Amino acid sequence: METARKQLRRDAIAAREALDDSARALRDAPLRAALAALIDELAPTVLGFCWPYRGEPDLRALVTRWLAAGTARRAALPVVDAATRTMRFRQWTRNSEMIPDRHGIPMPARGATLTPTHLLIPLNAFDALGYRLGYGAGYFDRCLAALDPAPVAIGVGYELGRVATTHPQAHDRPMDWLVTEAGIHPIAR
Repeated sequence: METARKQLRRDAIAAREALDDSARALRDAPLRAALAALIDELAPTVLGFCWPYRGEPDLRALVTRWLAAGTARRAALPVVDAATRTMRFRQWTRNSEMIPDRHGIPMPARGATLTPTHLLIPLNAFDALGYRLGYGAGYFDRCLAALDPAPVAIGVGYELGRVATTHPQAHDRPMDWLVTEAGIHPIAR
């Protein structure tokens, strides 16, 4: 099963990274519009999101606009502690000083530790049941299991990553919502 999951992950990432600028733009506009509508509907107070990596949708402008629309709103980026295999979230603004993590992904150099009420989680491969494949380290699954209350999990990605099944494992946590260029997909529980 793990071999199948690794292959799905590789294929989805390769397909996403192969998108040229025009193909990406055709996907990004409807994805961002759908995501903005969902965020407006759900009304988060602390929105966790990820810096774009390996061709993931870039949500920074959307989050910046969301922040500007309300003074009580906070945004946060993940900060991973590889030694403890845990993830926490540090406050982010468009003026935050950023430093690279061990993978070269920018993260805030400093800032308050926040607990997201809603979390935008990148999708590599994903299925209709809301299960996703990330990069294989399980950080988001452990984070969703540990936070109480758990944030609303919103998977964000391109339809090219949709698969029949991700072959979920017992520790995998499904998303509450999926948002792609095809629209908003609530996950029934």
